[in-house]
Amino acid sequence: MIHLSFYLPEPGSAWIKTWDAARQGDPAAATEVDLRYKYFGVNFELAVDDTEIVSKKRFVTLVDLALSLSGAAKRISLGEDAAFGFTESDEVIHLRQDGDLIAVSSSKRPVQAFVGREELVREILIFLRAAHSRLITEIPGLSANPVIRRIAPE
Repeated sequence: MIHLSFYLPEPGSAWIKTWDAARQGDPAAATEVDLRYKYFGVNFELAVDDTEIVSKKRFVTLVDLALSLSGAAKRISLGEDAAFGFTESDEVIHLRQDGDLIAVSSSKRPVQAFVGREELVREILIFLRAAHSRLITEIPGLSANPVIRRIAPE
């Protein structure tokens, strides 16, 4: 079983300011660079069964993560290996084909776990829907932003 989730920063956290800053200006016109790297800090967690791949203490920017996961899901669906990283660090999460399973590992931690291909893709799509929903719930004007539209799974 895979656990893939994000949590908004606690009130008072420096990361909550990344959400407040995004509310300034026209959200429909926000650039991809700003959306990916400046706004929407969240805690991110990735675990497979009892193996913690990414600790929920990890802060990342949600749009960058969501776009990276979207690309990874497409590659995995095509039977290819994939990876995604974090702007905030040099850690890379590798998703390697191993028969009908995907080996999930981190470049920074000596852990590896296996998950079914279909389960992984399904959980990424659930994550993307939740990310998209949270973004447009918090800032409704984002629904018109072409970058944010790319996050919503078809």
